Amino acid sequence: MEIYELINSGTSLIETYRDTELAIKFENFVAKMQIYNSAIKEIRTKLEILDDEFSIKFAHNPIHHMECRLKKPKSIIDKLEKKGRKTVDELYDIAGVRVICNYIDDIYQIADLLTRQDDITLVRVRDYIKEPKPNGYRSLHLIVKVPIFLAEKTELVPVEIQIRTIAMDFWASLEHQLKYKTTHEISEDLRDELVECAQSIYNLDEQMQRIYKKIQES
Repeated sequence: MEIYELINSGTSLIETYRDTELAIKFENFVAKMQIYNSAIKEIRTKLEILDDEFSIKFAHNPIHHMECRLKKPKSIIDKLEKKGRKTVDELYDIAGVRVICNYIDDIYQIADLLTRQDDITLVRVRDYIKEPKPNGYRSLHLIVKVPIFLAEKTELVPVEIQIRTIAMDFWASLEHQLKYKTTHEISEDLRDELVECAQSIYNLDEQMQRIYKKIQES
């Protein structure tokens, strides 16, 4: 039985394979996932604290809401095979936090405040807002490492953070559905139309940002 089959069959099989190398791999995998889940909690808590501080100091919550996800075993294994990697330590997007902000400025402010914290290590930044993907996708992607304090050691665990506005998230969610949840091929004309929609949404984001600033100034 392969490790993938064991992972997807449930923890009850640990006893059956207690004396095998496969069982050890499985237990290590489960422990590793727990560490990634802890990293998600750590990042979420940091972001919630920042949002609460803004609410008190500036009467403004930059974060509309957050979504968290831990990659499923099948997705992890598929990506390892696709990338030609051997261990989960070579993947940076197993733990993920999506931050939905009210305004464009909020995105960069939250990213700056988070990455300036002493215990956060910034690994990579990809700004798809200033330089959107060809399909129109916009979002700010960060890879950070956060320390997780365990009983016998401290591990720096990578977390992928996607930060975007409500409007950007609306477009990304529907585009994903159209692309992956349909059996029909999307025509070139419709692809162009989706890009136009993304640009229109970004223009609306900029307009809402200007309105908000004018209200603040007045």
